[in-house]
Amino acid sequence: MPMTIAARPSLIQVIAGAGLLVGTLDILDAIVFYGLRGVSATRILQGIAFGLIGRTAFTQGVRSAALGLLLHFFIATTWAAIYLLASRRLPLSRHPWISGTLYGITVYIIMNYVVLPLSHVGLRPLPPLIPLINGVGALIVCIGLPLAFIARRYISHQAA
Repeated sequence: MPMTIAARPSLIQVIAGAGLLVGTLDILDAIVFYGLRGVSATRILQGIAFGLIGRTAFTQGVRSAALGLLLHFFIATTWAAIYLLASRRLPLSRHPWISGTLYGITVYIIMNYVVLPLSHVGLRPLPPLIPLINGVGALIVCIGLPLAFIARRYISHQAA
């Protein structure tokens, strides 16, 4: 059989795949980190749904957990789209360690000081040190850096 060159993925495919990857990494971090502290995965996902539907999220069982999971992946894919679209205009792929780290920190700040205060969650006080380190670190490692390296690879394919 002759070898064929695989078609390059479209930007939409890259965004969808990146959203799935970073969403999975991020939710796994939350499930492990808070699971070790006695919080169930269902409760974590209901906590995400709480931002949209309020207290009723904790009375809807698997339905609100599924909504939370859907919302989580929507948000993760949105962050992926923002980074990948920006990387087409800005030189973000040149220094992925720096740009990915800064993006993870930016995501943390915007989620905690813009998005959550506008939701049913409201403005929360600064968390204790260990959850703060995990929260920022997870967004750097699970979202910022993977997106930076995906952008680096995708941008290099676009230029080729």
